[in-house]
Amino acid sequence: MTAPAQDLDVRRGAGAALGGCLAMVFVGGSAAVSALLVGAPVLTVQALRYALASAVLVGLARLGRRRLVLPRGRDWAWLSGVTTSGLVVFNLALVHGAPHAEPAVFGVAVASVPLVLALVGPLLDGRTTSPAVWLAAGLVTAGAVLVVGFGRADAVGVAWAVVVLVCEAGFTLLAVPVLGRLGPWGVSVHSTWLAAVVFALLGLLTEGPGAVTRLELPELAAGAFLALGVTALAFVCWYGAVARLGAGRAGLLTGIAPVAAAGVGVALGAPWPGPVVWLGIGVVAAGLALGLARPRGTAGFSGRGGRGTARGRGRPRPGRCRPAARSRRRRPRPAARPAG
Repeated sequence: MTAPAQDLDVRRGAGAALGGCLAMVFVGGSAAVSALLVGAPVLTVQALRYALASAVLVGLARLGRRRLVLPRGRDWAWLSGVTTSGLVVFNLALVHGAPHAEPAVFGVAVASVPLVLALVGPLLDGRTTSPAVWLAAGLVTAGAVLVVGFGRADAVGVAWAVVVLVCEAGFTLLAVPVLGRLGPWGVSVHSTWLAAVVFALLGLLTEGPGAVTRLELPELAAGAFLALGVTALAFVCWYGAVARLGAGRAGLLTGIAPVAAAGVGVALGAPWPGPVVWLGIGVVAAGLALGLARPRGTAGFSGRGGRGTARGRGRPRPGRCRPAARSRRRRPRPAARPAG
């Protein structure tokens, strides 16, 4: 890979990392906004949220002239898995687990996602996790736990926290097989409209068709923020980071979510963080710096083993030349024998 190509690869990788950070900032801030939905018909709000997000994504894709690929064959199975685990069951687990566990318990569950992604993510690409990523995932998880605390929970709450952990990891891992063909925009669009359909059906069955009329202005505003920031923008940024960095390294960015939640809480009037929280923020930052640093001797900032994204494995590497083609020499004809 030439020097300009290496620089371009580094810039794209850094851009993907920044996009993943932005996605996690919105996710962390959603905790405070979701508090406005307590007592509201949650399923109906979620249906409106994902329907609006899907419409916005389609509109932005057309304005940006991005081609949305239609899923086919096994793509539908993977997208259904992303929708069911990462969007539907995840939100239901938070709702049903809230009476049995404090929010910090679910924060610890989400904070453990980097370790799961560091273990399973590279296996989907047929690779192994480097020791640096393992250490970084441990640091990010430990720092995030220090930020959110542990909290109290009964056995049912612990079970729902495990469900949250599995679903949050599935949101990323189940999208990896289709990101190559559908791209971040395609996965985001198709998963959001599928979630809107599922939540709409659940809302009609449990909350009734008149649930929309019971929504007040603050609840509609909270749903709009979740649709535009936490869903439409965050989904594209997150899947772009996963496609570029790989699930293992991108998973480290989830440690930013609890840090962002703490910052939003302070902005809304919560007490200033104590020394333990500041220590956790520093540990998260150290883990991100270690895990996202470009390994020495690699071509670019790519998530696939730290290698560059040069295409065409059959092409010769820089600095190596193909063996010269053998010249075809004609053997000299033997001299004609004299007659007689």
